[in-house]
Amino acid sequence: MTISSHLQELDGLPAFDFPAPEAEPKTTLPDAGSVAWRITADVYDGEEEWESAFARFLRAVDTTEVRALIIGAWSEAYESSPDGVVEALVAASGQLPSLRALFLGDMTYEECEISWINQREMRSLLDGLPQLHSFGVRGGQDLDMSGIKHERLRSLTVETGGLDAGVVRSIGAAELPALEHLDIWLGTSWYGANTIVADLEPFLTGERLPALTSLALRNSEIQDDIAAAMAGAPVVARLETLDLSMGTLGDEGAEALLAGQPLTHLKKLDLHHHYLSKPMEDRIRETLEPAGVVVDLSERESPRDDESRYTAVAE
Repeated sequence: MTISSHLQELDGLPAFDFPAPEAEPKTTLPDAGSVAWRITADVYDGEEEWESAFARFLRAVDTTEVRALIIGAWSEAYESSPDGVVEALVAASGQLPSLRALFLGDMTYEECEISWINQREMRSLLDGLPQLHSFGVRGGQDLDMSGIKHERLRSLTVETGGLDAGVVRSIGAAELPALEHLDIWLGTSWYGANTIVADLEPFLTGERLPALTSLALRNSEIQDDIAAAMAGAPVVARLETLDLSMGTLGDEGAEALLAGQPLTHLKKLDLHHHYLSKPMEDRIRETLEPAGVVVDLSERESPRDDESRYTAVAE
């Protein structure tokens, strides 16, 4: 129920940790455009603030070639927002003309539990980085996605252990005409999730997302309800990938999904971390795999009543 490892890649590039001050002179740095650079500080009593690490990074590499940045921990992330981080990134936008992918908040549970990561409004960050194609953020505390408009963004990921419905509705109202991939971790009510299916309507119709081909609404305690809604959702007909993984999906939701519109056009259906019975697993495979659909039914949890199921990531 926690995140125990950092991102290993971003936008197809392997992650590389920009070295600490004492290690930098001894470290051979890779070509600037060959890796996703992770820049981080110590959450607890670090000697170097994130902004100082970023300033060293800008001096050390050819920033015109940087394609991907992974923003790790900032000082006291459990009680402070990344205002200074965002301001530094926007100020450096002109030095990063090739930047296409950004992930904000790559922290493990040892640094800061996902539901304790403080965030902020994201409009100014996305406005300040118009060159981005991919953006991801981890942590739902004080996250604000309202007013977002971005012409180039193709991928948006929001990872939380509990996401407020207002944020979900803000994402649904965003103007993202190029968006192809949307991934939202809705989470559990224990950590603030209060979304209902009606809040997901913009994603189910797809009317505001004309380029969308990959949709993930996952890590949710209402996964059965979401699966039932997908059975008749207009967007499904044009999807290549549908991801309902990491949540509390059981036989009831899977039954509704199979009884709805055909799914045989999909390239992939991801249901990993689920509560399906073995007979239901077999039905899904027998229905979809002969049509060439890749089905992920890994991480099968023991079937149990709704109240005792849990999402893959919460705290």
